[in-house]
Amino acid sequence: MRILVVDDEPELTALLARGLGADGHAVVQAHDGITAIGEATRAPFEVAVVDVMLPGMSGFELSRRLKEVDPSMAVILLTARREVDDRVRGLDSGADDYMVKPFDLAELAARIRAVRRRDALQTPARVDIGALTVDLHRHRARVGDRDLALSRTEFDVLRTLALHRDETVTRGALLDEVWEGSAHVDPNIVDQYVSYLRRKLDSVDAGARIVTTRGVGFRLIAAADA
Repeated sequence: MRILVVDDEPELTALLARGLGADGHAVVQAHDGITAIGEATRAPFEVAVVDVMLPGMSGFELSRRLKEVDPSMAVILLTARREVDDRVRGLDSGADDYMVKPFDLAELAARIRAVRRRDALQTPARVDIGALTVDLHRHRARVGDRDLALSRTEFDVLRTLALHRDETVTRGALLDEVWEGSAHVDPNIVDQYVSYLRRKLDSVDAGARIVTTRGVGFRLIAAADA
């Protein structure tokens, strides 16, 4: 697959390019956000590996900009920050995963395979519930003729709930499906993203609601069934 590596340390980008290239990937290097956006505009990438601390434009902002260029692009953030708030900020910027430096190249390669494997799962083309349509192949949610603006992580949570509509999906199952069961993720992140989705669904009268099964998890149901 085509991978964009963005870091202002040339030695690190070269190391990642060699390592990922040895796995058969086509790697393009960039050392700042503007260059990265230019590369992403010229040709599509399946994955972008982005350092948080970039000159001129943070990795958080670059993550958002790359998702605007191509919502299907998976973004993995590299960060030296271990605080939960920083990780939440990174995920909320649209990133699909993150790794704390220093990291092992083999683990990064495994994370890349994991985020793309989620996209390769055989799923129905779409799920309709209330006025909400979840397009599982195009990674898009619509209410009527309007797109519902979602980060990639928000969409992955919604997709998981939609695939199991009217069924309770446990918090553990959401962690496994959306965050690959990462030991570095605070389990409370599930509740935070469900809260984000609830607000967005309510704001557009989607005709669908996420309800809590106390102590277990969440269900996506038609509002009329609530």
